[in-house]
Amino acid sequence: MKLRLGGEVVRLSIGFGHTPQDLYIDDNLVMGILEPNKIELGLTGVEEVKRSLQNPIGSPRLNQIVKKGEKVVIITSDITRPMPSYKVIPAILDELYEIGVAKEDIAVVFALGSHRPHTEEEKIQLVGERVYNEVSCIDSDPNDYVRLGVTKRGTPVDIFRLVAEADKRICIGNIEYHYFAGYSGGSKAIMPGVSTPAAIQANHRNMLHEDARAGILDGNPVREDLDEAIEHCPIDFIVNVVLDENKEIIYSVAGDYIKAHREGCKFLDRIYKKELKEKADIVIVSQGGAPKDINLYQTQKALENAKYAVRDGGIIILVGSCKEGMGNKSFESWMVEGETPDELIDRIRKNFTLGGHKAAAIAGVLKKSRVFLVSELEPDFVRSIFLEPYSTVQEAYEDALKELGDVEKVLIMPYGGSTLPVIKDE
Repeated sequence: MKLRLGGEVVRLSIGFGHTPQDLYIDDNLVMGILEPNKIELGLTGVEEVKRSLQNPIGSPRLNQIVKKGEKVVIITSDITRPMPSYKVIPAILDELYEIGVAKEDIAVVFALGSHRPHTEEEKIQLVGERVYNEVSCIDSDPNDYVRLGVTKRGTPVDIFRLVAEADKRICIGNIEYHYFAGYSGGSKAIMPGVSTPAAIQANHRNMLHEDARAGILDGNPVREDLDEAIEHCPIDFIVNVVLDENKEIIYSVAGDYIKAHREGCKFLDRIYKKELKEKADIVIVSQGGAPKDINLYQTQKALENAKYAVRDGGIIILVGSCKEGMGNKSFESWMVEGETPDELIDRIRKNFTLGGHKAAAIAGVLKKSRVFLVSELEPDFVRSIFLEPYSTVQEAYEDALKELGDVEKVLIMPYGGSTLPVIKDE
């Protein structure tokens, strides 16, 4: 991550798509580099997944849950997530085969949420040749759904038909911080993973609540609504993993969708929750490169964590390739059509719209700090959405120094979507 060049200048490597960018910075200005905390690990990779399958939390093992002849769906993440499905699903298949479940009775469903469909090549990339050739691998379809109920907060539990009608549902995913659901993983595979735009919008409307934020589960109305949805569409078993900065599996939990997930969240906090004594003048934040910075819709997640670390009037340098553009048509139209950040915030409170919620989230950050975006997007377009465009992190950093003048503290967040800054005593 850091290479000392002599004197007070260091070179940092900042994730950007598939080609990291170098940043040369005065060492005495760097107040910290938010890398994961070092802890002693046990098993890792596939072996850790197998361990969790043999030792489920709050649940019997799969061989006591699934029966021969039942239709089983394995719900996993789409291409925008770093989830290594190709490492996790084979171990699950092996357990199902031991029970006597036929390959024809198993389907892998990619939870698209509000994202685009996959190509067949992308499906192979996600699950691997073996899984792709052994069982059916399909995208969820928001137009083919079954309404299973409605939550107390009014969210329709509209679920992709294949999932809704399955005998058993196994959900897999990776656990990381989520800017308004608290953490990813757990029930998110079902809602919003394989639900409809209307259902997702109804749930996400709860993000306007002050307790809907990263690292918060208890009292978080978004997470509580997600978990309640599972009462109408039960999850029989989960396998959730925690990844390191190299996207390798370092911890796995399996079993009950609440109890196992919460243990995974506790482990995540041990590694990725980072306490700071004070806020920074400049925060340089990256998603860590591909696939997390594939578009601005995904890259925005790093911005959300960075906002907790920057002082009022400071600058966030958001680094993300965004090679596929904005990533969501509604998000793009809101950003382009917005007159001012204040107007976006007022608009989302009056008319909550999926996609628009991310525009309003960016607008909220802009209320307290400027955002320099280092991306592959066209500069004029970036300016039209209230951000300041750059093609290199070095240029953005040097301009930030000039703009602020007396800079004393620069914080680096190389894995912004994963690390959560927490200001001591705040």
